[in-house]
Amino acid sequence: MKIELGKRKSAIKRGAFNLEKEALLASGIKEKNRLDAYVDKLDHLQHEFIHEINPTSNPDMRARALFTWLWIEKPNRYKSHGNFRLNDVIDAHLNRDSQGVGNCLGLTLLFNCLLRRMGIEADALYLENAFGIGPHVLTLLQTKDFSIDIENILPDGFDYKGHLNNPSRMRWGDKELVADIYHSLGNEYFEKGEWTGALKNYEMSIHLNPHHEKTHLDKTILLDRMGRLRSQV
Repeated sequence: MKIELGKRKSAIKRGAFNLEKEALLASGIKEKNRLDAYVDKLDHLQHEFIHEINPTSNPDMRARALFTWLWIEKPNRYKSHGNFRLNDVIDAHLNRDSQGVGNCLGLTLLFNCLLRRMGIEADALYLENAFGIGPHVLTLLQTKDFSIDIENILPDGFDYKGHLNNPSRMRWGDKELVADIYHSLGNEYFEKGEWTGALKNYEMSIHLNPHHEKTHLDKTILLDRMGRLRSQV
């Protein structure tokens, strides 16, 4: 099987939503030279995986091999409240000295981007409450006959069965996944008291995923806080 690198033909249709590019833009990587640099880093990761593993042409087995390889390369992958920006996750994975690569969003973004580069279509799965700690995202791989939950925060998380009966399961596409970056950025700004930045990012999140109730709720809380502060002036 030949998987082209670098200037390979993209499997993404012209004009379609590009997960890799949009996730980097949402993460704050706006300049072309910086975008190109992170595309090169993803090229490097993809090349390393292909060179070391020589993966099979079977997409399900290839996805499992990639998942296992990422955990072998960086065993200390998951960090609660860790990196969620795609660029930070890429840097943390490539940095041998870093402890923790990313949170559930960051690890799912990296895995899904690498899957897409190998021609494997994958969505995300959103859970309102998982592991008793609140909202959570993971990879959802659709095979020929069935779907597979891939829990990126656990080393044995490929074909994870623990969320199958979760009543809050919601399938997310690329736009919804990128929207969660903006939502997380909004929360960061909110915690720092930077209301304008929080509002801007909540609105970007809602633009991409108008059905995400948590973002709408956080925006309402923010507007209420801003209104009360104005009334005190």
